[in-house]
Amino acid sequence: MDGSREPGTMVPEDGPCCSIGVRNICYTVSERVGPWWDIQSYYKKWTRTILRDVSFYMESGQIMAILGNSGSGKTTLLDAISGRIGHKGTLLGEVYLNGSQIKKELFQDCFSYVLQHDSLLPHLTVRETLTYTAMLSLQKHSSEAIRKKVDSVMAELSLTHVADTVIGGRLFNGISSGERRRVSIASQLIQDPKIILLDEPTTGLDSMTANHIVMLLSELARKDRIVIISIHQPRSELFKIFDKIAIMSCGELIFCGNPQEMISFFDDCGYECPQHSNPFDFYVDLTSVDTRTKEREMDTYNRVHSIVSVYRDSENFQGTLESIESSKKSKEQKVIPLKRKETPSELSKLVVLLRRTVRNLSRNKIGIIMRLSQNFIFAAFIVFFLIRFNNDVLHGAVQDRIGVIYQCLGGTSYTGLLNAVALFPALRAIGDQESKDGLYKKWQMLLAYIIHILPFSILSVGIFGAFVYWTIGLNPEPIRFGVFLAATLVPHIMGELLALAVLGVVNNPNIVNAGVALLNIAGILVGSGILRSLQEMPQVFQILSYITYQRYSCELLVVNEFYNLNFTCGGTSNSSEVNAQCPFTKGNDFIESSYPGATTRITFDFLMLYAFVPAMIIGCLISFKIRDILMRR
Repeated sequence: MDGSREPGTMVPEDGPCCSIGVRNICYTVSERVGPWWDIQSYYKKWTRTILRDVSFYMESGQIMAILGNSGSGKTTLLDAISGRIGHKGTLLGEVYLNGSQIKKELFQDCFSYVLQHDSLLPHLTVRETLTYTAMLSLQKHSSEAIRKKVDSVMAELSLTHVADTVIGGRLFNGISSGERRRVSIASQLIQDPKIILLDEPTTGLDSMTANHIVMLLSELARKDRIVIISIHQPRSELFKIFDKIAIMSCGELIFCGNPQEMISFFDDCGYECPQHSNPFDFYVDLTSVDTRTKEREMDTYNRVHSIVSVYRDSENFQGTLESIESSKKSKEQKVIPLKRKETPSELSKLVVLLRRTVRNLSRNKIGIIMRLSQNFIFAAFIVFFLIRFNNDVLHGAVQDRIGVIYQCLGGTSYTGLLNAVALFPALRAIGDQESKDGLYKKWQMLLAYIIHILPFSILSVGIFGAFVYWTIGLNPEPIRFGVFLAATLVPHIMGELLALAVLGVVNNPNIVNAGVALLNIAGILVGSGILRSLQEMPQVFQILSYITYQRYSCELLVVNEFYNLNFTCGGTSNSSEVNAQCPFTKGNDFIESSYPGATTRITFDFLMLYAFVPAMIIGCLISFKIRDILMRR
């Protein structure tokens, strides 16, 4: 690659096929003065300006670097350009493509955005990752066309040699960090975007790999694309790679132009870059505000403000505005360069997401072992403490059985919760990114995950039930074993679904773990009637018990085990008279005492219990719809 080309020379011979003009972008947010506990200051707000009158113009074949210290507004500018900025603040200004102003609803179809941190499924190979992305965006093409497209993109980004290597993660090795970054870029190139935005693409990379990434992006720009990147500390060797360099400070554009123009501009301002210094570092330090002391802050802020004033009056800035106006007034046909948009049907996307989820998680050996062994280990603890049931009331015949039922309600739901907290957040992060790219809706990714967990849940509860049921000596009738499994399955599934619903609106998995665990405990206390009889509870708790799945599951498990069961009292059958220490010698008496009429509600309890599953799935979908709304703010 020739890194010494003159900036701006890679525009196609027949004129630019794409241009972008950004004019007077401003973004302000209102923030509360004080914390929530200080009521007087909490309801007072102050307005903070994040971006102030940012304007620039670029054409196909160009790559621009946005420089600036932390908090200068680089990422916010990229978010504003791509339409990903929330509704929390006020965004003003215009973005023009080929001279036509685009509306916010079209931004997603015009820009590809590579975030600072890679969101990739660790157990898929590079080829599989790109193939599934292509299937989600280009499925109207044949399988052969998709394969050729994936091969072409891998070749363009030098990924062919790792095509069949897994991405990797924290617990196992895969491709390198630089290759992961190239895979993220390749995922965006699948749809043939004309404008690519990248937020800190060199973060976490060594200097050589970072240089390679930037030079690769320069090559992408040469192929009739516009590439805009924010970058923190580029090496001086990259100085001539960029066609344009924008420097930001305090939300303002200090300068925007090619490297030679930048040197001349700062020389004219009286700030000549010392020999053998990195121009990037020198100019960024020069335009940063030093907040260590009030005096330094005022001095550096005044310096920045004076440089901004000079830039606003410069021919360079006036030329930018003229270029934007000229593109608007052009008599050529104005076609907005959209990404390739040939997405499949919503059902087809769901099928692709299900296939991708199953393939990724089926290779996660730790995840599979966790799913299948948690309930088994839990069952082993129960068996260890109980060994074998007896039928003597004086020796805990009733208490032991009630204890097992309690554990079936609480333990299996908690293992379901653990599965969701351990496995789903990574998928959620990918779903957030890909839904912003327009590949699918968040609910489709969620539903694919839910469908994938159902067979695992059935198998896990089957292992748990088979071990516990026959080992400790629950009612040996086969049909009752089936009822036991059916009544235990729903708490396990509900534990995971509840966690998914809360994960939709709460990002921290630790908070979700604690919160859902408390919800499950509350459901058992209110709905099961184990700690306190339902008839003795206050009226409000009796009403609340009807909206807990634990009520119906517990009744089924109690009837299933105690119906027609006979007990002894002190080793002898005491059917003639009831001993004060043995209030129950028949299981039916216990059922009628604790759960009156439960034997007549078996069908009703089953219907109500299994109605909670689709209802909770709908709740999960609503939760992720709320997540969409919250993320747009």
